[in-house]
This record gives sequence, C-alpha cells and structure tokens, in this order.
Amino acid sequence: MDKNIFKLIGAIGLILISVGLLLKNRKHQNTLYIIGGVCLEIYSIHIKDTIFIVLQIIFIFAAFYDLVKN
Repeated sequence: MDKNIFKLIGAIGLILISVGLLLKNRKHQNTLYIIGGVCLEIYSIHIKDTIFIVLQIIFIFAAFYDLVKN
C-alpha cells in the first residue's frame, strides 16, 4: 500500500479525536474516540512505534469501557 494512505488514516484519526473533544454527548464522544483511536492504531502499526501502539490500545479500551459503562 502507498505510505500516504497511512498518513491519511492517521490524520483522520487525529481529526476524529479532536472533534470528539468538542462534543458534549458522551456516547458520540466515545464513538469518535474509538474510531479515531483505531485509525491512529493502524498508523502506529505502520510506523512500527511500539509505545504508540500500546498507548492507542489502552486509549481504545478506555473509550470502549466508558461507552459501555454509560
């Protein structure tokens, strides 16, 4: 795959998480966090950054937990 597609996926993830910060609805906020986190996880796997991979896994699980809890 083209390297630029992974940068695009990472940028989309960053945008989704940023938009999620602006929302007041927790369900929509967590949904954007999860989708954005998955996008950034794909990017971090592509760049092979272990610390960022682990961070994104924790972030996704925390957002998913919060979504299910509420």
